[in-house]
Amino acid sequence: MFDVDVIRKDFPILNREVNGKPLVYFDNAATSQTPQQVIDVIVDYYSNYNANIHRGVHKLSQEATDLYEEARQKIQKHFNAKCSHEIIFTSGTTHGINLVANGFSHFLKKGDEIIVSALEHHSNIVPWQMLCERTGAVLKVIPMNLEGELIMSEFDNLLSKNTKLVFVNHISNALGTINPVEYIIEKSHEVGAAVLIDGAQSAPHLVPDVQTLNVDFYVTSAHKMCGPTGMGILYGKEEWLKKLPPYQGGGEMIAEVTFEKTTYADLPHKFEAGTPNICGGIAFGAAIDYMQSVGFDNIATYENELLKYATEKLLAIDGLKIYGTSENKTSVISFNLEGIHPYDVGTILDKLGIAVRTGHHCAQPIMDFYKIPGTIRASFAFYNTKAEIDALVAGVKKAKMMLS
Repeated sequence: MFDVDVIRKDFPILNREVNGKPLVYFDNAATSQTPQQVIDVIVDYYSNYNANIHRGVHKLSQEATDLYEEARQKIQKHFNAKCSHEIIFTSGTTHGINLVANGFSHFLKKGDEIIVSALEHHSNIVPWQMLCERTGAVLKVIPMNLEGELIMSEFDNLLSKNTKLVFVNHISNALGTINPVEYIIEKSHEVGAAVLIDGAQSAPHLVPDVQTLNVDFYVTSAHKMCGPTGMGILYGKEEWLKKLPPYQGGGEMIAEVTFEKTTYADLPHKFEAGTPNICGGIAFGAAIDYMQSVGFDNIATYENELLKYATEKLLAIDGLKIYGTSENKTSVISFNLEGIHPYDVGTILDKLGIAVRTGHHCAQPIMDFYKIPGTIRASFAFYNTKAEIDALVAGVKKAKMMLS
């Protein structure tokens, strides 16, 4: 049974006050909160297992190694990767994207084409621009419409025999739009292009099955999924990971080192140079355990209720406009009040204890498309409530009254 009041007790931060008001945390698209069950795992690691992994013969090292690799296997099963060595631990989504971009710099040549979408986070734009500058490849963009959806007919027109890579987010961080990644992957493969999906915003709300999607690369971050910051994963098909050269050199990623020649370790260690975020990997596994115990179907159903409720209540405010109105979206609402800068609204909401995100949300091309400086973004998680949405609506009304 899904009981939000019971779930909220797992999150100690939800008990605190901000500016003398109960915290209302609606910045989940940036970072989700962490349940006590995951916090306990972090404390337990540093209290009982803290040691470097893979190299030690002593007990602590062996125990830490087992916990770390067990977490990799949990993540493999959650995303339905074929093998655990197809899961590469990274510092987050951005790290995973850059790892792939660096690898493809060895394969691309002048005249090759890369496709991204107009809905991308900067971390899924800038690395590809840098890649194009290094290789002479051409960057092309799938356009969007006023509803915040990608125009698939234009994507079809962009695809050609020169298309080598296609990169899109599964869900827009700025608008909440769920993109048709199944179609994008299938059509891209028809012309022989590889596909990377940015799953930073999708993994907290649904369970991506990488084998069913038939995606070549999938990246996400732990801190969006009730886990720690500084930890994420890159899923890559084994055949692609074997082709890509190492991203960084150092300890752990080697098989043998001499001054004449170095050979590299097998997957996944080939891409995991240096001492990793051991505790972060273990805690990521614990975070997935926690979310699975809540149930992703329960999460999706409840968050959709919150989205519908908040949309209806916010649209009842005169002069309020929502950006991103696709029917296929997740629990993110980006909005503005007519004639009022989003930063000013966000500042007043903060005084009321309500945490929202204001600005361009690292998605400046979207704001340029709408010809606005930014939006107020409220993003909901399964531990939020309708009463908190009522507080947001009251806060927005108060901001409007004060700033009009």
